[in-house]
Amino acid sequence: MRQIVVLSLGGSLVNPGKPDEAYVSSIVRMLSKLPYRFGIVVGGGKAARILAERVRKRGGSEFEADEAAIEQTRRNAAFVAKIIGKEANQKIPHCFDEARRLSRKHRFVVMGGTVPGITTDSDAVLLAECLKAKRVLNLSNIDGVYSDNPIRNPEAKKFRTLSYEQMIELAGKNDMRKAGTHFVFDFLACKLIARSKIEAHFVHGKNLLDVRKAVEGKPHGGTVVR
Repeated sequence: MRQIVVLSLGGSLVNPGKPDEAYVSSIVRMLSKLPYRFGIVVGGGKAARILAERVRKRGGSEFEADEAAIEQTRRNAAFVAKIIGKEANQKIPHCFDEARRLSRKHRFVVMGGTVPGITTDSDAVLLAECLKAKRVLNLSNIDGVYSDNPIRNPEAKKFRTLSYEQMIELAGKNDMRKAGTHFVFDFLACKLIARSKIEAHFVHGKNLLDVRKAVEGKPHGGTVVR
């Protein structure tokens, strides 16, 4: 049985304003050549943030804003699954039991969010626990974990390695628990990787060489939490 690696694939990569077929096709081709099975949890990106904000503006609760964002993650997931093709499930699961069942039939299991209040980062770690994966990749438009937001603060320090405790401390200072506003890896996700000793790799999703190295557990230019 092939080892399972779980990816938290940022919605900003998959759908930066419209679905990016070229990017998704390129990463799928690369992953398909590697001797692993994959769980992929797809984020909502800009479209999910817009939908969540619309809900808030019309007086909706954060629960309802999360529901709108989750629906977008599932649409993004369906887009990714379609590009993967027959090796992936084409019906997007809404729970982990269903994802586990699909993993027995498909090399790639693709899903979006699950319940309000839980980000797709946490969903990815829960999927890793469910499928007994020992490695999770966080793929976004940032090339690692920083001491501050590197987009706003050019002096932010990039970490090459972090302990679980250090990652939890960083997340605790920055995770606002709102759709579209959380830290690079939310607080709950950090607690989950710590409890199950899951190795987490943070790389820029468009640096396919680093993505491949992270899948294989090799040194790369991003951040490793272990």
